[in-house]
Amino acid sequence: MRVEDFDYYLPESSIAQKAVEPRDSSRLLVLNRTTGEMEDKIFTDILAYLNPGDLLVFNDTRVIPARLIGEKKGTHGRAEVLLLKEKEKDLWEALVKPGGRLKEGAEIVFGDGLLKGVIKKHLDQGLRLIQFFYEGNFMELLDKLGEMPLPPYIHEKLEDKERYQTVYNKNPGSAAAPTAGLHFTEKLLVSLQKAGINIAFLTLHVGLGTFRPVKEENLEEHKMHTEVYDIPQATWELIQKTHNEEKKVVAVGTTVVRTLESAAKWGRLMGETDIFIYPGFRFQVIDALITNFHLPKSTLLMLVAALVGRENILKAYEHAVSSGYRFYSLGDAMLIIDNN
Repeated sequence: MRVEDFDYYLPESSIAQKAVEPRDSSRLLVLNRTTGEMEDKIFTDILAYLNPGDLLVFNDTRVIPARLIGEKKGTHGRAEVLLLKEKEKDLWEALVKPGGRLKEGAEIVFGDGLLKGVIKKHLDQGLRLIQFFYEGNFMELLDKLGEMPLPPYIHEKLEDKERYQTVYNKNPGSAAAPTAGLHFTEKLLVSLQKAGINIAFLTLHVGLGTFRPVKEENLEEHKMHTEVYDIPQATWELIQKTHNEEKKVVAVGTTVVRTLESAAKWGRLMGETDIFIYPGFRFQVIDALITNFHLPKSTLLMLVAALVGRENILKAYEHAVSSGYRFYSLGDAMLIIDNN
Protein backbone atom coordinates (compact mmCIF):
# COMPACT_ATOMS: atom_id res chain seq x y z
CA MET A 1 0.00 0.00 0.00
CA ARG A 2 1.07 3.59 -0.60
CA VAL A 3 1.21 6.46 1.85
CA GLU A 4 -0.99 8.53 -0.47
CA ASP A 5 -3.80 6.00 0.11
CA PHE A 6 -4.22 7.47 3.60
CA ASP A 7 -4.57 11.14 2.73
CA TYR A 8 -7.75 13.14 3.38
CA TYR A 9 -8.87 16.77 3.34
CA LEU A 10 -8.87 18.59 6.68
CA PRO A 11 -9.44 22.34 7.04
CA GLU A 12 -7.27 24.00 9.69
CA SER A 13 -10.43 25.13 11.48
CA SER A 14 -11.15 21.48 12.35
CA ILE A 15 -7.98 21.16 14.47
CA ALA A 16 -8.86 21.53 18.16
CA GLN A 17 -6.81 24.18 19.97
CA LYS A 18 -8.46 23.72 23.37
CA ALA A 19 -9.97 20.74 25.14
CA VAL A 20 -13.65 20.81 26.07
CA GLU A 21 -14.83 20.81 29.67
CA PRO A 22 -15.77 18.56 31.25
CA ARG A 23 -13.54 16.00 29.58
CA ASP A 24 -16.32 13.50 28.89
CA SER A 25 -18.54 16.06 27.10
CA SER A 26 -16.57 15.70 23.86
CA ARG A 27 -18.32 14.23 20.85
CA LEU A 28 -18.07 10.54 20.01
CA LEU A 29 -18.33 9.05 16.53
CA VAL A 30 -19.31 5.40 16.83
CA LEU A 31 -18.11 3.34 13.85
CA ASN A 32 -19.21 -0.24 13.37
CA ARG A 33 -16.12 -2.33 12.77
CA THR A 34 -17.89 -4.75 10.42
CA THR A 35 -20.46 -2.69 8.51
CA GLY A 36 -18.91 0.79 8.58
CA GLU A 37 -22.18 2.29 9.86
CA MET A 38 -21.84 5.48 11.93
CA GLU A 39 -23.63 7.15 14.84
CA ASP A 40 -23.04 10.63 16.29
CA LYS A 41 -22.94 10.56 20.10
CA ILE A 42 -21.43 12.22 23.19
CA PHE A 43 -18.52 10.52 24.94
CA THR A 44 -20.56 9.54 28.01
CA ASP A 45 -22.78 7.48 25.67
CA ILE A 46 -19.95 4.96 25.57
CA LEU A 47 -21.69 3.12 28.41
CA ALA A 48 -24.42 2.05 26.00
CA TYR A 49 -21.93 0.17 23.79
CA LEU A 50 -20.24 -1.87 26.51
CA ASN A 51 -21.53 -4.93 28.32
CA PRO A 52 -20.82 -6.32 31.80
CA GLY A 53 -17.61 -8.33 31.61
CA ASP A 54 -16.09 -6.23 28.82
CA LEU A 55 -12.61 -4.93 29.57
CA LEU A 56 -11.21 -1.44 29.02
CA VAL A 57 -7.40 -1.31 28.92
CA PHE A 58 -5.75 2.05 29.66
CA ASN A 59 -2.21 3.39 29.28
CA ASP A 60 -1.22 4.94 32.63
CA THR A 61 1.89 6.75 31.38
CA ARG A 62 2.48 10.33 32.52
CA VAL A 63 3.75 13.02 30.15
CA ILE A 64 6.93 14.67 31.37
CA PRO A 65 7.68 18.36 30.64
CA ALA A 66 10.12 17.08 28.03
CA ARG A 67 10.80 20.32 26.11
CA LEU A 68 13.87 22.13 27.45
CA ILE A 69 15.09 25.52 26.24
CA GLY A 70 18.72 26.35 26.97
CA GLU A 71 21.81 27.85 25.41
CA LYS A 72 25.01 26.42 23.98
CA LYS A 73 27.95 26.97 26.29
CA GLY A 74 30.44 29.38 24.79
CA THR A 75 28.23 30.91 22.08
CA HIS A 76 25.06 31.47 24.14
CA GLY A 77 23.07 30.42 21.07
CA ARG A 78 19.55 29.10 21.73
CA ALA A 79 19.25 25.32 21.95
CA GLU A 80 16.06 23.30 22.23
CA VAL A 81 15.91 19.70 23.44
CA LEU A 82 12.93 17.33 23.29
CA LEU A 83 13.47 14.33 25.55
CA LEU A 84 12.19 11.08 24.08
CA LYS A 85 13.51 8.11 26.03
CA GLU A 86 15.89 7.49 28.93
CA LYS A 87 18.38 4.86 27.75
CA GLU A 88 20.37 4.71 31.00
CA LYS A 89 20.32 6.84 34.14
CA ASP A 90 20.64 10.48 33.01
CA LEU A 91 21.40 9.41 29.41
CA TRP A 92 18.53 10.40 27.13
CA GLU A 93 17.62 9.94 23.50
CA ALA A 94 16.41 13.32 22.25
CA LEU A 95 15.72 15.64 19.36
CA VAL A 96 17.74 18.85 19.37
CA LYS A 97 17.57 22.18 17.55
CA PRO A 98 19.67 23.40 15.84
CA GLY A 99 20.86 19.84 15.27
CA GLY A 100 23.57 20.68 12.77
CA ARG A 101 25.41 23.12 15.04
CA LEU A 102 25.34 20.96 18.15
CA LYS A 103 28.22 18.57 17.53
CA GLU A 104 29.33 15.69 19.71
CA GLY A 105 30.82 17.13 22.89
CA ALA A 106 28.72 20.34 22.78
CA GLU A 107 27.39 21.43 26.16
CA ILE A 108 23.95 22.95 26.68
CA VAL A 109 23.10 24.91 29.82
CA PHE A 110 19.56 25.11 31.20
CA GLY A 111 18.17 27.29 33.98
CA ASP A 112 21.35 29.30 34.71
CA GLY A 113 23.32 26.10 35.21
CA LEU A 114 20.84 24.11 37.30
CA LEU A 115 20.94 21.48 34.55
CA LYS A 116 23.63 20.78 31.96
CA GLY A 117 23.59 18.42 29.01
CA VAL A 118 26.42 17.13 26.83
CA ILE A 119 25.85 15.74 23.33
CA LYS A 120 27.44 12.28 23.53
CA LYS A 121 26.53 10.79 20.17
CA HIS A 122 24.65 11.41 16.92
CA LEU A 123 22.13 8.67 16.15
CA ASP A 124 20.06 7.78 13.09
CA GLN A 125 16.91 9.74 12.12
CA GLY A 126 18.26 13.01 13.51
CA LEU A 127 18.35 11.80 17.12
CA ARG A 128 21.02 12.56 19.72
CA LEU A 129 22.21 10.94 22.94
CA ILE A 130 22.52 13.52 25.72
CA GLN A 131 24.16 13.00 29.12
CA PHE A 132 22.72 15.23 31.86
CA PHE A 133 24.51 16.60 34.93
CA TYR A 134 22.76 18.19 37.91
CA GLU A 135 22.32 18.18 41.67
CA GLY A 136 19.13 16.94 43.28
CA ASN A 137 16.19 15.19 41.57
CA PHE A 138 16.02 15.13 37.77
CA MET A 139 12.22 14.97 37.52
CA GLU A 140 11.85 17.87 39.95
CA LEU A 141 14.24 19.89 37.78
CA LEU A 142 12.20 18.99 34.70
CA ASP A 143 9.02 20.20 36.41
CA LYS A 144 10.79 23.48 37.12
CA LEU A 145 12.59 24.03 33.80
CA GLY A 146 10.69 22.02 31.21
CA GLU A 147 7.60 22.72 29.12
CA MET A 148 4.86 20.32 28.04
CA PRO A 149 5.72 19.04 24.54
CA LEU A 150 2.46 19.96 22.81
CA PRO A 151 2.13 18.90 19.15
CA PRO A 152 3.11 21.61 16.63
CA TYR A 153 -0.46 22.02 15.36
CA ILE A 154 -1.61 23.36 18.76
CA HIS A 155 -0.87 27.08 18.73
CA GLU A 156 -2.58 28.18 21.94
CA LYS A 157 -0.79 28.00 25.28
CA LEU A 158 -1.92 25.24 27.63
CA GLU A 159 -3.06 27.05 30.79
CA ASP A 160 -3.35 23.91 32.91
CA LYS A 161 -0.55 21.34 32.44
CA GLU A 162 -2.73 18.60 33.93
CA ARG A 163 -5.22 18.99 31.08
CA TYR A 164 -2.69 17.23 28.84
CA GLN A 165 -2.60 14.30 31.29
CA THR A 166 -5.12 11.52 31.81
CA VAL A 167 -6.86 11.48 35.20
CA TYR A 168 -5.32 8.04 35.88
CA ASN A 169 -1.71 8.85 34.88
CA LYS A 170 0.88 7.19 37.09
CA ASN A 171 4.26 6.41 35.48
CA PRO A 172 6.32 9.37 34.15
CA GLY A 173 8.13 8.95 30.85
CA SER A 174 6.10 10.04 27.80
CA ALA A 175 6.90 12.77 25.29
CA ALA A 176 3.19 12.98 24.38
CA ALA A 177 -0.14 12.11 25.96
CA PRO A 178 -2.10 8.95 25.12
CA THR A 179 -4.88 11.23 23.95
CA ALA A 180 -7.79 8.78 23.77
CA GLY A 181 -7.64 8.65 27.55
CA LEU A 182 -8.08 12.41 27.93
CA HIS A 183 -11.86 11.99 27.57
CA PHE A 184 -12.28 9.97 30.75
CA THR A 185 -13.25 11.58 34.05
CA GLU A 186 -13.04 9.93 37.46
CA LYS A 187 -16.84 10.02 37.58
CA LEU A 188 -17.13 8.18 34.26
CA LEU A 189 -14.63 5.55 35.38
CA VAL A 190 -16.75 4.91 38.49
CA SER A 191 -19.91 4.66 36.34
CA LEU A 192 -18.23 2.12 34.06
CA GLN A 193 -17.19 -0.06 36.97
CA LYS A 194 -20.66 0.14 38.53
CA ALA A 195 -22.03 -1.10 35.19
CA GLY A 196 -19.83 -4.19 35.43
CA ILE A 197 -17.16 -3.02 32.99
CA ASN A 198 -13.69 -4.13 34.03
CA ILE A 199 -10.67 -1.84 33.76
CA ALA A 200 -6.96 -2.63 33.61
CA PHE A 201 -3.75 -0.72 33.04
CA LEU A 202 -0.45 -1.03 31.22
CA THR A 203 2.34 1.43 30.48
CA LEU A 204 3.78 2.51 27.14
CA HIS A 205 5.89 5.65 27.10
CA VAL A 206 4.91 7.53 23.96
CA GLY A 207 7.91 8.52 21.87
CA LEU A 208 8.86 9.84 18.47
CA GLY A 209 7.10 7.10 16.50
CA THR A 210 3.76 8.77 17.16
CA PHE A 211 4.75 11.92 15.27
CA ARG A 212 7.34 10.90 12.71
CA PRO A 213 5.88 11.20 9.20
CA VAL A 214 6.03 8.29 6.79
CA LYS A 215 8.55 9.42 4.19
CA GLU A 216 8.76 6.19 2.22
CA GLU A 217 6.24 5.83 -0.60
CA ASN A 218 5.57 2.17 0.22
CA LEU A 219 4.41 1.41 3.76
CA GLU A 220 6.48 -1.76 4.03
CA GLU A 221 9.67 0.32 3.94
CA HIS A 222 8.78 2.56 6.90
CA LYS A 223 10.72 1.95 10.12
CA MET A 224 9.00 2.77 13.42
CA HIS A 225 10.87 4.23 16.38
CA THR A 226 11.00 1.99 19.46
CA GLU A 227 8.91 2.65 22.57
CA VAL A 228 9.21 1.10 26.03
CA TYR A 229 6.23 -0.83 27.45
CA ASP A 230 5.28 -2.86 30.51
CA ILE A 231 2.14 -5.00 30.93
CA PRO A 232 1.40 -6.21 34.48
CA GLN A 233 0.77 -9.95 34.73
CA ALA A 234 -2.65 -9.22 36.28
CA THR A 235 -3.67 -7.19 33.21
CA TRP A 236 -2.64 -9.98 30.83
CA GLU A 237 -4.54 -12.56 32.88
CA LEU A 238 -7.66 -10.38 32.87
CA ILE A 239 -7.40 -10.12 29.07
CA GLN A 240 -7.27 -13.92 28.79
CA LYS A 241 -10.25 -14.23 31.14
CA THR A 242 -12.23 -11.70 29.07
CA HIS A 243 -11.58 -13.62 25.86
CA ASN A 244 -12.43 -16.94 27.51
CA GLU A 245 -15.79 -15.49 28.55
CA GLU A 246 -16.32 -14.19 24.98
CA LYS A 247 -16.39 -10.57 26.09
CA LYS A 248 -14.71 -7.60 24.41
CA VAL A 249 -11.21 -6.27 25.05
CA VAL A 250 -11.42 -2.54 24.31
CA ALA A 251 -8.16 -0.65 23.84
CA VAL A 252 -8.23 2.95 25.04
CA GLY A 253 -5.93 4.45 22.43
CA THR A 254 -3.51 3.32 19.77
CA THR A 255 -0.71 3.07 22.35
CA VAL A 256 -2.63 0.27 24.06
CA VAL A 257 -3.15 -1.47 20.71
CA ARG A 258 0.57 -1.36 19.94
CA THR A 259 1.44 -2.65 23.39
CA LEU A 260 -1.00 -5.56 23.51
CA GLU A 261 -0.41 -6.69 19.95
CA SER A 262 3.37 -6.51 20.51
CA ALA A 263 3.05 -8.76 23.55
CA ALA A 264 0.99 -11.27 21.58
CA LYS A 265 3.36 -11.19 18.61
CA TRP A 266 6.64 -11.53 20.51
CA GLY A 267 5.49 -13.21 23.72
CA ARG A 268 6.91 -10.53 26.03
CA LEU A 269 5.01 -8.55 28.65
CA MET A 270 7.71 -5.89 28.85
CA GLY A 271 10.45 -4.50 26.66
CA GLU A 272 10.65 -2.30 23.58
CA THR A 273 8.40 -2.34 20.53
CA ASP A 274 8.69 -0.93 17.04
CA ILE A 275 5.52 -2.61 15.78
CA PHE A 276 3.96 -0.99 12.70
CA ILE A 277 0.28 -1.86 12.23
CA TYR A 278 -1.34 -1.17 8.87
CA PRO A 279 -4.03 -2.86 6.72
CA GLY A 280 -3.39 -6.57 6.43
CA PHE A 281 -2.37 -6.88 10.07
CA ARG A 282 -4.11 -9.68 11.99
CA PHE A 283 -5.18 -8.54 15.45
CA GLN A 284 -4.79 -11.15 18.19
CA VAL A 285 -5.83 -9.26 21.33
CA ILE A 286 -8.12 -6.27 20.86
CA ASP A 287 -11.76 -6.36 19.78
CA ALA A 288 -12.59 -2.66 19.85
CA LEU A 289 -10.85 0.70 20.05
CA ILE A 290 -11.41 4.16 21.50
CA THR A 291 -9.28 6.71 19.68
CA ASN A 292 -9.02 10.32 18.54
CA PHE A 293 -8.91 11.54 14.93
CA HIS A 294 -5.42 11.29 13.45
CA LEU A 295 -3.27 13.19 10.97
CA PRO A 296 -3.45 12.45 7.24
CA LYS A 297 -0.90 9.86 6.07
CA SER A 298 0.12 9.08 9.67
CA THR A 299 0.97 5.66 11.10
CA LEU A 300 -1.88 6.08 13.61
CA LEU A 301 -4.43 6.50 10.82
CA MET A 302 -2.98 3.38 9.19
CA LEU A 303 -3.38 1.45 12.45
CA VAL A 304 -7.04 2.42 12.70
CA ALA A 305 -7.54 1.52 9.03
CA ALA A 306 -6.14 -1.93 9.79
CA LEU A 307 -8.94 -2.45 12.30
CA VAL A 308 -11.91 -1.14 10.32
CA GLY A 309 -10.77 -0.97 6.67
CA ARG A 310 -9.28 1.92 4.71
CA GLU A 311 -12.47 2.87 2.87
CA ASN A 312 -14.56 2.77 6.05
CA ILE A 313 -12.17 4.98 8.00
CA LEU A 314 -11.82 7.54 5.22
CA LYS A 315 -15.63 7.74 4.91
CA ALA A 316 -15.87 8.21 8.67
CA TYR A 317 -13.28 11.00 8.56
CA GLU A 318 -15.12 12.70 5.70
CA HIS A 319 -18.31 12.56 7.80
CA ALA A 320 -16.45 13.89 10.84
CA VAL A 321 -15.08 16.88 8.91
CA SER A 322 -18.46 17.77 7.42
CA SER A 323 -20.18 17.33 10.82
CA GLY A 324 -17.83 19.62 12.70
CA TYR A 325 -15.93 17.13 14.80
CA ARG A 326 -12.75 18.45 16.42
CA PHE A 327 -9.54 16.71 15.32
CA TYR A 328 -6.25 15.59 16.85
CA SER A 329 -4.89 15.54 20.40
CA LEU A 330 -7.37 17.88 22.11
CA GLY A 331 -10.29 16.97 19.87
CA ASP A 332 -13.20 14.54 19.84
CA ALA A 333 -13.20 10.75 19.97
CA MET A 334 -14.18 7.71 17.97
CA LEU A 335 -15.35 4.29 19.15
CA ILE A 336 -14.74 1.42 16.73
CA ILE A 337 -16.76 -1.59 17.84
CA ASP A 338 -18.97 -4.38 16.53
CA ASN A 339 -22.67 -4.49 17.42
CA ASN A 340 -23.42 -5.81 20.89
